[in-house]
Amino acid sequence: EGGNTNNDWWEWEKQQGLTSSGMACNHYELYERHFDLVARLHQNAHRFSLEWSRIEPSEGQWNSNAIEHYRQVLLALRARGVEPFVTLHHFTNPLWLAKKGGWENSTVVSAFERYVEVGVRELGELVTYWVTLNEPLVSLLHGYILGIWPPGTRNVRKAAMVLWNMAKAHIRAYQ
Repeated sequence: EGGNTNNDWWEWEKQQGLTSSGMACNHYELYERHFDLVARLHQNAHRFSLEWSRIEPSEGQWNSNAIEHYRQVLLALRARGVEPFVTLHHFTNPLWLAKKGGWENSTVVSAFERYVEVGVRELGELVTYWVTLNEPLVSLLHGYILGIWPPGTRNVRKAAMVLWNMAKAHIRAYQ
């Protein structure tokens, strides 16, 4: 989407001295143009992710503008005859969650459940297909074994806790 300044990846880029992703492809603003291209290419489905840090920028604080933005994204896909597949978590975590230990902290399970409940309540009538966690083992490998993604940890014990919490969060999200 670009401009995701309130998540752990944005912080990671700064801490590691990496080139900032900045506005990236600016999909947050240009989604309708992008979806026109999707339609011209005769795609009938499109997977995209909700950005948790936009929807819940502070713990328990919901951004109605972000939720409305994603509603408009879903409507734009539907208007073009494209079926949305919505991913609830795609690698990034809100800063408030990362500062509490992210997926290492068992409280993430209830935080994720709360976020999913809001997302489904607010957007569910426009979504048939949900993906709870994008590639959890990739996130685990890169973030907790190789240490090349946030949080940059190389710790098998923490990796096991993260996997356990992701599994519990997935189960609750599914329910």
